[in-house]
Amino acid sequence: ETRLPPLDTDPMRCDKAYDGNTLGMANGLSDKLLDFRFCDLKGAELKGKTLSAALMSGADFSKANMVEVVMSKAYAVGANFEGANLQNSVLDRVEFKNANLRGVNFINAVITGIDWEGADVTDAIFDDALISVQDVKNLCINPTLKGDARAEVGCKN
Repeated sequence: ETRLPPLDTDPMRCDKAYDGNTLGMANGLSDKLLDFRFCDLKGAELKGKTLSAALMSGADFSKANMVEVVMSKAYAVGANFEGANLQNSVLDRVEFKNANLRGVNFINAVITGIDWEGADVTDAIFDDALISVQDVKNLCINPTLKGDARAEVGCKN
């Protein structure tokens, strides 16, 4: 069972997404806790932000522009990314368990060490994405990965 710290009481905690991690460290080291749990960031302009070690469970990032975002060691269990643009992003050890990833643009993204269990990747686009061998295996057993997306990921069947 994953134990998370108490919800950040800072009334501006959701707005920290627009700054990201100002250290710019992809390894999860940060100058502040990025706690976006249950935040409404629908349609947010987050291009190029570093969101490493962010707590994102229950947050709404639907239709957000997350082009070139770096998310390493992020906890996004049950988060909503429907229709988000993650093109050219780096996704490393992100927990997308039970997340809504419907229609997400993963074009040219680097994807490694992701927890896809229960994630809905219906209509997600993986063209030219660099996906680790283990992530390919895990995605290919996901029943929501269908049609052209299976070929884009590299599924053998």
